[in-house]
Amino acid sequence: MNARTLTATLSVSGQIAPSDIAGLAAAGFRAVLCNRPDGEGADQPAFAEIEAAAEGAGLRAAYLPVVSGKVSDTDAAAFAEALDALPKPVLAYCRSGTRSATLWSLSEAARGRPVAEILAATKAAGYDMSGVARRIANRGRTPTDVADAEHQVVIVGGGAAGIAVASSLKARAPDLDIALIDPADIHYYQPGWTMVGAGIFDPATTARTMASLIPEGVRWIKAAVAAFEPEKNAVILDGCRVVKYRALVVAPGIKLDWAAIEGLPETLGRNGVTSNYRYDLAPYTWDCVQKLKAGHAVFTQPPMPIKCAGAPQKSLYLSADHWLRARRLNDIQIDFYNAGPVLFGVKEYVPALMRYVERYHAQLHFQHRLVRVDGPARRAWFVRTDAGGATETVETGFDMLHVVPPQTAPDFLRVSPLADAAGWIAVDQATLRHASLPGIYGLGDACNAPNAKTAAAARKQAPVVAHNLLKDLGLITGADALYDGYGSCPLTVERGKIVLAEFGYGGKRLPSFPSWLIDDTQPSRLAWLLKERILPPIYWKAMLRGKEWMARPQTAA
Repeated sequence: MNARTLTATLSVSGQIAPSDIAGLAAAGFRAVLCNRPDGEGADQPAFAEIEAAAEGAGLRAAYLPVVSGKVSDTDAAAFAEALDALPKPVLAYCRSGTRSATLWSLSEAARGRPVAEILAATKAAGYDMSGVARRIANRGRTPTDVADAEHQVVIVGGGAAGIAVASSLKARAPDLDIALIDPADIHYYQPGWTMVGAGIFDPATTARTMASLIPEGVRWIKAAVAAFEPEKNAVILDGCRVVKYRALVVAPGIKLDWAAIEGLPETLGRNGVTSNYRYDLAPYTWDCVQKLKAGHAVFTQPPMPIKCAGAPQKSLYLSADHWLRARRLNDIQIDFYNAGPVLFGVKEYVPALMRYVERYHAQLHFQHRLVRVDGPARRAWFVRTDAGGATETVETGFDMLHVVPPQTAPDFLRVSPLADAAGWIAVDQATLRHASLPGIYGLGDACNAPNAKTAAAARKQAPVVAHNLLKDLGLITGADALYDGYGSCPLTVERGKIVLAEFGYGGKRLPSFPSWLIDDTQPSRLAWLLKERILPPIYWKAMLRGKEWMARPQTAA
């Protein structure tokens, strides 16, 4: 008997024997719920035997038999009633535990528990509920097997990657039938938030309506995705609407897990705690920087992967540059707590960055992960990991704290059949096709290709996906398009200068300009003008419009 926890009050398992009851009682269980009909297997003890052993051990026992493969809506409702009536915690069992897990999933969906939360709990317990995902999305009820919509191409996500690939597809095949799924009303130019946090950009310039950006001829389905059914070429939306496709592009972006840091959500935007990773908080960063005359400024970076890995230190450099220009730097202590082991992952850019670290008298603390914040007390706690793997908790005070939260794939992707073991969409890193599921493609922050998660990466990925998808549909010919891992991180080391880091897979430098024009390893004023004046228009007017300036994909020989 192997009990697998679904919640604090319910575990499930395969068939138990009367001899298991004493151990269950010792483990703290107060009831057992049988979901297996008597006589299903030749070696199966009758429920009466289980019930007698349970009563002898002081446990309640209940019998709710369900035929394998035939879990009805009525069965799920009865399971919920039985679970409510039994003393907790409960062990529910059947032949393998799958029926019990299915009954719980459907009953919890009827109570309103989010789909991703149900799928995550069952997946963690070792049970795959993707076969009933549509019923879970339908609040536990059996839906009709009819698609609400069907398109040649369905794109999940209306961020930089999703809109860029929609535009690249339309540029190549204007008559292609495309739907884009995203519930958001506003689209953000997130690379601009570092500049907002330094008082350089107005926040309003980084936001536009989603409706104004979705390419003409692309249907916008304003809804959230609940689950995927790749075997049926279907996407399940919240409310159990079903959208079918011939080809699926998955680009939902990344989840910022603010709640993973104890005490952080309740103090964000107050008590000097801020982040350039949110539209509404970036102006508060600039407010904190301006108001800090003396004291302690702390900047953090979580474990990888994160979007724009250079952004945590960009906020440090621009803040310190302001304090230097305002002649306050000598009165401000700056500390950078980085969960990783190095300042930047591509070694050629580190010498220039270190010169600025020294210029701003910033102290570097590697292998320090932020775990707790007390905003009113102005205290922060980090877990430090040494070279041998041992950990200790380090506490510090602050007057200003710039936080970058841990980041994961979105919940609905993490628990889906499309994800790898870490929760990211599994793709071939060169073609960006799904690693095992035909007709599915991934790009942007949520895919598992080992590239930097930046808008610049999405700009190069979108044409690759567009080309290969159309080739697979038989609408164009030629060799596969290949992505080389390109990403760009304009490191704003001071107001007016940038180290324009451009690199691909394996940390290989991939500069776009000759060194006589922009030396990518050194701070450059021209690179600053590129970031401040040129890249925003390229984003809005080229990348999101299917104009692939300096982004045409290379093809296989």
